[in-house]
Amino acid sequence: MALADEPLKAQALDNPDDTTKTAFQALGISEKDPRYYPPALSGMRGSHPGSYPAGHALRDGEIWVKQSATDTGEAYDLVIVGAGISGLSSAHFYLKERPNARILIIENHDDFGGHAKRNEFRPNGRLLIGYGGTQAIEGLGGYSAIAKGLLDDIGIRTERFHEFFDQGFRARHGLANAVYFDRETFGRDALVPDHSIPPDNGVSFGQQIDIAKYADFLGRTPLADQARKDVIALQTGTKDYLPGKSLEEKTTYLRHVSYADFLGKTVQVHPDVIKFFQQRTHGGYGMGIDAVDAMVGAQMSAPGLMKGMGFPQRRGRGEPYIYHFPDGNASIARLLVRQLIPGSAPGNDMVDIVTAKFDYPALDKPDNRVRIRLNSTVVRARNTDGGAELTYMHEGKAFRVRAKQTILACWHMIIPYLCPELPEKQKAAMHSNVKVPLVYGSVHIRNWKALKSLGVGYTYCPGAYFSEVTMDFPVSMGDYHFTDSTDQSCVLHLVRTPCAPGKSARDQHRAGRYELYATHFSTFEEKVRDQLGRMYGAGGFDAKRDIEAITINRWPHGYTYFHMPLWDGDVPEDQRFNVVARQKFGSIAIANTDSGEDAETNYAIEQAFRATKELLA
Repeated sequence: MALADEPLKAQALDNPDDTTKTAFQALGISEKDPRYYPPALSGMRGSHPGSYPAGHALRDGEIWVKQSATDTGEAYDLVIVGAGISGLSSAHFYLKERPNARILIIENHDDFGGHAKRNEFRPNGRLLIGYGGTQAIEGLGGYSAIAKGLLDDIGIRTERFHEFFDQGFRARHGLANAVYFDRETFGRDALVPDHSIPPDNGVSFGQQIDIAKYADFLGRTPLADQARKDVIALQTGTKDYLPGKSLEEKTTYLRHVSYADFLGKTVQVHPDVIKFFQQRTHGGYGMGIDAVDAMVGAQMSAPGLMKGMGFPQRRGRGEPYIYHFPDGNASIARLLVRQLIPGSAPGNDMVDIVTAKFDYPALDKPDNRVRIRLNSTVVRARNTDGGAELTYMHEGKAFRVRAKQTILACWHMIIPYLCPELPEKQKAAMHSNVKVPLVYGSVHIRNWKALKSLGVGYTYCPGAYFSEVTMDFPVSMGDYHFTDSTDQSCVLHLVRTPCAPGKSARDQHRAGRYELYATHFSTFEEKVRDQLGRMYGAGGFDAKRDIEAITINRWPHGYTYFHMPLWDGDVPEDQRFNVVARQKFGSIAIANTDSGEDAETNYAIEQAFRATKELLA
C-alpha cells in the first residue's frame, strides 16, 4: 500500500484582528474541495481560528440579533452535536440497534475527532505523524466491556501494539529521562539526565527509583543542598509525617490539603523542592502542586513519602504504556468514520488506517447513511412535538434541521445556551464544568542528533514555559515507519497547561483559557524556539536551522473538570455535577467525557453508550 498522496500545505491564520475564518476559508477552499485536508495544516490548530466565534456570540447573547435561520428541509432519525470520539461512538451504537437510521453529525471544527487530533508533516516526501490531543488507549486494563467492545468492533487488536511499539528504542539509543532547569526559576540553565529509572516505554513518574543513581542525578542539579536532602528523604520513605493517624484519617487529610501546602507546612521542605515538583502534575491535571491534593501529588512525585506514612506501595504501572497509534487516538476516530461512511477512506484494518488519506468531500454527501458536517456550530437545540429542531451556523449564516432524536456530545458548558429550557439545577451543574485548558505542540525537527548526543528522550521542565518535551513514541505500523536513524526527521511533543498558581482550580482554568485566546501563534513559536534551543543547544541543536515546522494544538476547553475534595468538598457520587448535568431532556440525550467526569477515551465511549441507550429505551 502506498502512502497517502501529499496533501495541501497551508499555514493556519494568526491574525488577531480576524479570528472568524479558518485557514481553508482564507484560502477559498471549501469542505467540498478535494484539496481540503485538515491534518496537513500547521500553525494554530486545536481550537483554531474560525471554530469558536459563533459559540462565543451565543454565550454573549449576540446570535439572534443578526439573522434568522434558513430551513434546509433535512430531517434525520438522529442528529449528534460534536464529532469527537463520543459523538462518533454514539452514531456507532445507534446504528447497531437501528441499522437503517439516517444520522447527521455536526462539528464546529474543521476536522472530526474532537480532542483526538492528527498532525502531519512531510519532509522530503516522507510522512511524519504526530498527535495533537488524546494520546493513547490509556489504562487498558480499566476499560469497560463496552469500550473494549467498540474497539473490537472497529478492528483494534490491542495485543498488536506489542509488535508496533518499539519498547527497546530509548534504551538502545541511550535516551534517558531528564529534567530541564531553567535559569529564570533555578538560577541557571541545566539539562540533567536521570538514570534512576530505566527509559522503557513511556514517562515513569511514581515508580520506584534507584536511590544511589537518583542522588547522583540530584547532585548535578542547581537545587540547594538542603533541597537535595529533602527530596531524597521523600523518596526513601523513612518518616511518617502524620503520626498517630489511621490510614483512613491520613487519606481524608491528604485529600483536603494541597500538595504544596503539605510539603511546605507539614513536611517543611526547602522552597526549591516545591519549585522542583510544581509542574509535575501539569500534564495530568492541568495545574501545579498548589492546586492538587497531597495524595495525588505524592503518588506522582514521591512514592516513598506514601510508604513512610504506611500506605501500600504501588507496583509500577501494571501494564506497559504502549497502546498508542502514531496520531494518538485520532486513529480511533478515523476507524469510526471509515466504518460509518464507507468509501471515506481506503483500507480495512487498524494498520492501514495510519496512512489512509480521507476523502473529506465524501463526509457530507446527501446519499450517506451518516453525514458529518464540519465548520458548523450548533447554536440552538429545542424539543418539538416530533422530536427536536436544531439550528447551526456555517460561514456566518444560520441553518435549521430536524431530528427525531438528538445527542449532545459537546462540552457541558455550552449546552445551557443551546437549551435554555433546561431545569436551572441541570444548567448550574453544566456551568460548573470549567474545562482544563492545555496546549499540545508538535514540532518537526530535521534530525535528532542533539538528543542522541545529550542522551535524553523525555524531559520534565519544572519551571519552563512547556512543562514536558519528549521525542514522540516509537511506533511503526504497516507503511508508516518511526525513525531509527539520527539523520532522519522526527516529531517532538510539547505540553503546556496555562494556569494561575494560588487560585482555586476553576479560577486557574478560567485564567488559563483567557491566556490561550490572547496568545498569538508567533508567541508560541518564539517560546518553542527559545526553550528547545536552550535545552538542546549543548548537543549542537540550532533552533533556527533544525526546526522545520511547528503545530500548536490549542485547547482552551481541554480536559473535563472532575470532582476534587480539595476544592469541592465531599459529595456523594450520585449528586455530583456530571451526574446532574447528563440527565435526558425530552428527545435530547447528553454524552461526552464531561458526563463521565474524566477525559479519557473509555469514558467518552461509555457515555456515548449510555446516552444512546437512553434514547433507544
